[in-house]
Amino acid sequence: MGTAAAPGGLAFVGHATLLIELDGARLLTDPLLRSGIGHVRRRVPLPEIEELLPLDAVLVSHAHADHLDPMSLRRVTRDCPVIAPRGCAGVLRRSGVREVIELDEGDRVDAGGITVEAVPALHDGRRYPVGPPIAALGFLLEASTRIYFAGDTDLFDGMAALAGRVDLAALPIWGWGPRIPAGHLNPETAAEAAALIRPAEVVPIHWGTLRSIGAQRDTDPMAPVHRFIEATGRLAPQTAVRVLQPGERLPLPARPARAAQ
Repeated sequence: MGTAAAPGGLAFVGHATLLIELDGARLLTDPLLRSGIGHVRRRVPLPEIEELLPLDAVLVSHAHADHLDPMSLRRVTRDCPVIAPRGCAGVLRRSGVREVIELDEGDRVDAGGITVEAVPALHDGRRYPVGPPIAALGFLLEASTRIYFAGDTDLFDGMAALAGRVDLAALPIWGWGPRIPAGHLNPETAAEAAALIRPAEVVPIHWGTLRSIGAQRDTDPMAPVHRFIEATGRLAPQTAVRVLQPGERLPLPARPARAAQ
């Protein structure tokens, strides 16, 4: 049984923003590309927008302001569609997005030759401070490498159904404040998620990028990562943890090629 060459790369832009380059396609997740939003400030350098373009699609997991940011979307969506949960079209079009593709759980759509499947997430995805209920989604990208982008989620019934379908999982492990509220994964529950999904590799996201005003400046941004590495080693030893600092890139694993029949 041979192994195919690695087909692309994954760059951790910061927070839940990933640039995924796979089989010639370029997808960007939950773009947050400015120095601050509300009471939260970016603690790491901003990316160069030109390095993120061109894009085949932008994926938005839910309508919270740190995942659906109109100012950021205007900078990257001029020539590509946005794929988002049903109910997001209004705010996206008011943000200047020309093409919106809304999905429900189980829906599949092609983006630059990559199959994007909407999968469940356990998270309140509505637009704050007021707004109708909107589901949060994760996305499963299927091509030569299969990638699960969790967005924001807690552990949910059925997460184990992703086992055998994921080569690399991007799992949120923290946020920007001193604690993690319900509806989110923390380092230990993210390790439980890795144990259920059983990917070959996991990249922790949603950590180390933002800091709320008033938060202690001497807090170690790597602390959640260290906890996640330790917990994953105990709970999911078959999964390799790949830690990326914002701006770093990881070559993507390729699935083993099938033996000739």
